[in-house]
Amino acid sequence: MSVKEISIEELKKKLEQEKAIQIVDVREDEEVAAGMIPEAVHIRMGDIPEKLDAFDKTQEYYIICRSGKRSENVCYYLEDQGYQATNVVGGMLAWTGETKPKR
Repeated sequence: MSVKEISIEELKKKLEQEKAIQIVDVREDEEVAAGMIPEAVHIRMGDIPEKLDAFDKTQEYYIICRSGKRSENVCYYLEDQGYQATNVVGGMLAWTGETKPKR
């Protein structure tokens, strides 16, 4: 079984067209301190299992990390739990858009 994937370019287009898409950044605190996608919500990978109540099974979630590997693992986990998750291939290393410091 493989997870759904989206490229950085496709994600940027979705952000321009839809605005209200659900992006979850699963990097560690020190990684997001350097900046994250403005529309993203930060939930560390290790915190995902205890934060499942923050997810809605009717929503599609775009999961991002530094390079795309941790986010892929989170996607497998979320899919196993019945959630719709898409891995952002290339992660923040490939992101060239605007970033904001974590609030």
